[in-house]
Amino acid sequence: MNFTSGQITFGIIFAICFTLAIIFMYRKDLKIHNAYYKGTKWIVLAFLGFIALLFLIKVFLKQ
Repeated sequence: MNFTSGQITFGIIFAICFTLAIIFMYRKDLKIHNAYYKGTKWIVLAFLGFIALLFLIKVFLKQ
């Protein structure tokens, strides 16, 4: 599938604007996030650890 130069330009501009909007809104709500979501980093680490464990089990059982 070939994209035109206009579609590529729109995609790049949209991605940049969307990323900036997400960063701006996150920074605006940072105080609220710190107040209500204090322990979430441990949940994320546990989830990533669980995914890593599943990957290791898959690798070792494949051999």
